Amino acid sequence: MIYPLIRQFFFSLDAETAHGIGMSGLDFAHAAGLSGLFSGKVPACPVEVMGLRFPNPVGLAAGLDKNGDHIDALAALGFGFIEIGTVTPRPQPGNPKPRLFRIPERQAIVNRMGFNNGGVDNLLARVAAAQFPRRGGILGINIGKNFDTPIEKAADDYLICLDKVYDAASYVAVNISSPNTKNLRDLQRDDALDDLLARLKAAQARLADQRGRYVPMALKIAPDLDDLQIRAIADLLRRHRMDGVIATNTTLARTGVEGLRNADEAGGLSGAPLREASTAVLKKLAAALAGEVPIIGVGGIMNGADAAAKIAAGASLVQFYSGFIYRGPELVGEAAAAIAARRR
Repeated sequence: MIYPLIRQFFFSLDAETAHGIGMSGLDFAHAAGLSGLFSGKVPACPVEVMGLRFPNPVGLAAGLDKNGDHIDALAALGFGFIEIGTVTPRPQPGNPKPRLFRIPERQAIVNRMGFNNGGVDNLLARVAAAQFPRRGGILGINIGKNFDTPIEKAADDYLICLDKVYDAASYVAVNISSPNTKNLRDLQRDDALDDLLARLKAAQARLADQRGRYVPMALKIAPDLDDLQIRAIADLLRRHRMDGVIATNTTLARTGVEGLRNADEAGGLSGAPLREASTAVLKKLAAALAGEVPIIGVGGIMNGADAAAKIAAGASLVQFYSGFIYRGPELVGEAAAAIAARRR
């Protein structure tokens, strides 16, 4: 009940400014032992996915903590897993501000952040300082390419990041679906994706042999795919024995927000208007994969019923970002409880 009051203050500020203040506030609450006041009780609902045992199936999506600055504070809210990034080999500022916009009438967000981050070495220093991974918490690290790396050289950036984050990650998420890095989604095309997955899986096998530890990889895809593209991606995921797939990223569509303030801003749309399209892709992907590759469902989860619907559509785990902004930490426990009730 505390968060709606806090949200009023945050929503009076520029969205990116509010994000910075809010994350600092979470750090303070964690240090003061007050995280439980915001999150409430999160029921245990363990599940094994990608060879990892998750204490509950509710995770934080990438993008909220790009540099891994707030891992412990976020973990204290009861998430079953935390995904940080997207991180690139070199630091980059991202797109010019303003680049983050709310559409509160529809519980939506538009962003064109552009993989703003301090680079992979900076992120690894933050991970090394966090308690959560050392205590066995499941930490995903989401990797991408630098904006000025030519698309034909994109695989090199992913391979650099994979090599560097391998020892620190519980799993690695490969982001080829952000709409805010020029031509990035071209990597979802059959030939480009086939080549990228082949190179990543070869590197994963080499690293597993060298490091004595297998770290699973999941591919993050867009919601703006037709049925033929979904089937083609599913075929490649199976062929290359990918460990997981994250469905989905933000959308370029503006269905459900037409005519509203900020709806015409360039960037990816997330939040409640994404729910239907994202779940439709998830369901088709699940049918095409036939259980061979587990799916992490993300997109438009604003309450417990939305989380349970992703599981019903074929997901093994769920994540959210925009729902966290609009609902606050209580969404973690609500989503976990709804999934647990569905599984009983």
